[in-house]
Formats: sequence, structure tokens, C-alpha cells
Amino acid sequence: MAGAKESPRNKLIALMYLVFITMLALNVSKEVLDGFGQMFKKIQSANERVNQGNVIYYDKIEVNAQEKEGKWVGHDRTAKEIRKESDAFYARIQEIKDQITEKQREADPDLMEYSQMDKGEALDLVFFDANGVGPDGQAFVDIINAYKMRVIQVFASQYPQYTELVEERFFTGDFEGNVQNSDGQPQPWLSYNFEGFPLISSLAKLTMMQNDIRLTESDVLNALLGKELEASSKVNTDNYITLLKADKMAYYQGETFDGSVILGRKSGAQNPNSVDVTIDGRKLDESQYEKIPGGIKLNISAGSPGDHVIEGDLIFRDAGVESRIPVSQSFAVISKPNAAVISADKMNVVYRGVENPMTISIPGISDNKIRASAPGLKRVRGSKFIMNPGKGREVRITASGTLPDGQNISTKTKFRIKDLPRPNATFFDQSGSVRMPKSSIAKASVGARMEDFDFDLTLRVLKFKIRVPGSPTITCNGSSLCPKAVKAISRARSGQEISIVDLEVQNPANPKYKFKRVAPVLIEIL
Repeated sequence: MAGAKESPRNKLIALMYLVFITMLALNVSKEVLDGFGQMFKKIQSANERVNQGNVIYYDKIEVNAQEKEGKWVGHDRTAKEIRKESDAFYARIQEIKDQITEKQREADPDLMEYSQMDKGEALDLVFFDANGVGPDGQAFVDIINAYKMRVIQVFASQYPQYTELVEERFFTGDFEGNVQNSDGQPQPWLSYNFEGFPLISSLAKLTMMQNDIRLTESDVLNALLGKELEASSKVNTDNYITLLKADKMAYYQGETFDGSVILGRKSGAQNPNSVDVTIDGRKLDESQYEKIPGGIKLNISAGSPGDHVIEGDLIFRDAGVESRIPVSQSFAVISKPNAAVISADKMNVVYRGVENPMTISIPGISDNKIRASAPGLKRVRGSKFIMNPGKGREVRITASGTLPDGQNISTKTKFRIKDLPRPNATFFDQSGSVRMPKSSIAKASVGARMEDFDFDLTLRVLKFKIRVPGSPTITCNGSSLCPKAVKAISRARSGQEISIVDLEVQNPANPKYKFKRVAPVLIEIL
């Protein structure tokens, strides 16, 4: 899918529909339609199997909640919420499938005549109108997005490793709901995937979306039941925890982390009988620690920035025998951040007429809790933003957030706004001055590009003027020499110069932006 990092599965789906477009132009064969029909049938069967497994897992979680209570009550609540949202979304897709196959079922009740499902008007009437995506089509996209966000809210917030997977499965385009088509132009996601396709291909795609719903449910259930697997392991998790042992608790970038993860007993161990421990050479008093099974819990100020050393012994007595367990640990304290970090990914200015990628973060605050605002600023994902500056010569970006201790941080940073540099006209992909035989000139085309500019912009030539010695100035539309220009060039002599001037160019990604006057190109006839 365009606009996001695609998995191999999604790339395959995109390729599948690209092939379909090609086949449509050649009158889709019966064999191709039957092939998609078989895929549609197999996905339906897969959906039934996955759902059967999900039902068993739902029941298992519910029984555990009734019998064991505790954590299982929360698991059951999460599972039921996901089940409710999934069943509603699945049912809505089924309603659409039933709606677009109503006429087909009159002659083919079991939907087995795949070769007859070559028309796509039924779905087009539901999703699209004369202006593009219609109200019902937009409502369907909104349902997808609402389901995606609800799953992330209810489930992925507890298991963040699933967030990207859920976003990928139910991707519906960028912030404007667009993807890039094969021509590199923005196109509504719904149109890109459904408009004009044969009925059987749309059925297959909708059924695959239902498969994504059931797989998402399966992921949720397996994650929740994974907690039970931990409890059934040979090592009882009620008695043990994992501990991180390292020479120090803070490392600099580039250093090798040499810590160890070890198993520690949290129940069944005795409290220390006495404590002989110092921090930076100062002995701890009893108000600074609490004895717990197997060790002590510290209650001290973190102190000033820098490294702090904990040394000494924990003393245990058993049957009159004293055992001293050595303590040798350290931790680092860093200064509390007092400002946001705002940086332009391309340069220290922002350009009018293009999407300027930016990164906005505050050390110590997660990206999803940072607020950033400015005219033309939009969040893409996490700490990634894009800036589309408007009028004026500068823009101020405000970033704010709250540290874990409750302290608020707010920073304003000023960025200069610049217009896009002046483009250069090109002829035969050369700018400035070009020398070539007269016979080659008529075959070349006029272009425009930004020289030494950090953004990759592809400019489209809409119109230009050509000046040939001995002829009046000629205006040509598009990027190719018009017949009048070709005729005038045929009369020109060797050594004369032809000028390409007054180009009208456009950035297809932002057609409303008006470029500065384009620098001309001169062609010397050999």
C-alpha cells in the first residue's frame, strides 16, 4: 500500500489488483475470474476456521474469569470488547457483500458462477458518485478507521508491539485518505482498491478484510492466554522474578552494555537480619531502606547528576551462622530536561510549497504525550511531523509535555520560511547552455528542475515560449516542441542560438503553488 511501509502480503495484494486493471483493458478472461473466485472461496473457508478457534479461546477466558477471577476479569473485559467491535465490523462488511451480490444471487444463489462476475457497477454505486467517493463510501472508510483505533485503544495500549500490525492491516491512506497510484499521483484509498474492479475481485478483497478482523481477534486472544502459559511453566512465576545485574545503571552512546538477566526469588526468601550498606561512602540509616524478602528496598534521594555507588553487605543468620552477601552496584543520575527538542529533518528552515519533514520530541516524555502546534503543522506518527508553511517569513512551533514528576515543559522555536528556489529550464536534460545539431533539436523535450535542492521535486512543464532567430516568439503547450517551433527551427542556421523562456511549471504534489520565474535555457545550433 502506498503511503506506508508495506508487508509482502500487502505488496502481493497490490500486485494482484494491478494485474486486474491490465486484464480489464483486455476483457478479463473466464480463467482469471475463476481464479479470483477460488481465492474468494478459500478465504471464506479460512475465516470460518479461524472464527471456530476464536470461539474456543473466548470461552476459555470467560471460564477463567469466573473461576479464578483476578487478572482474568480484566482479560475477559478486553476480549469481550474486541469481540463486540470485531463482530460489528465483520457484519457491516457482510451487509455490503450481500448488497452488491443481490442481483447476482437471483440467477446464482450460491455465488459459484465466478465467470459471470465481471462487472463492478454494483459496488461502485454504493461507494462512489459523480464527485468521487460518496457518503456511503466515506462512511465505510470511517468504520475501518474507528475499528483500528478502538483495537489500538483497548488492546494495543497494553501490548504496544501489536500497534504497527493493526495499523498495517487496516491502513486507509495518509491524513487525507489518499495513496499514490501507479502514476505517482494521490488517489483516494477506496478508489484505488475498489473503483471499477470486477465484482468477484471486490468480494475477494472484502472477504480478505474480514479475514484480517478474525486474525486480529486471534492475536488478541493468544496474547491474553499467553499469561496462562507463563503460570503453567515449570518455574512458578509467583515465586520468581527476573533481575538485571550490571556494573552500572547508565551507559553512554557507543558503549557496550554488559549486563546480565538472572532469576531471583521473591517469595520464600528471608529478610536480612541486618544491613551494612553505604551510598557514596555514607552509611544508610534505617529510615533510608526497608527490609524485604531476599534484600532491601531503598528510599533515598537520587542525588546530584553523576555516578553513585552502592556498596556493603546484607547480613543473614541461620542456626547461629552469619552469612554476609556482598553488595556492589552503581547508578547514574542525569539532569532533568527543561526544553523540547525540535529539529527540521532537512534543514534549519522550512520551505513554502512542500511538505517539510520534522521531528519533535522532549527527552523523558513519550512521543504520544507531546503536544505540538503551529500553522500548517500536522503529526504523521509518533515524533514525526510535516510542516506546510503558509504566508509570512517565519513560523513559531510550540512543543509541550509533562514529565513523570508532573513538571510541565513548553518550548517555542522559530523557523524561517523561504520560497522554493528558482527552477532552471532544461533541454535534453541539460540546463544553462546546450549545443546540439539541428536534426536533434526537434526530438528533444523541455523540462525544469531544482538545482542543488534538498527536496526531490518532479516538475511538470505546462507551457513555454521559444525564440528562433528570424521568427516571431512561439508559444508551445506541454513539454514538446509544437509544429510551428519545429518549422521555425528548420529555417535556422548553424551557429545561431535558440532560447527557451517563460516556462510555466507545476509541482503535481502541490499544483496551486506558484513558482518564481524559471531560468531560461539556450540552445546553440551546431
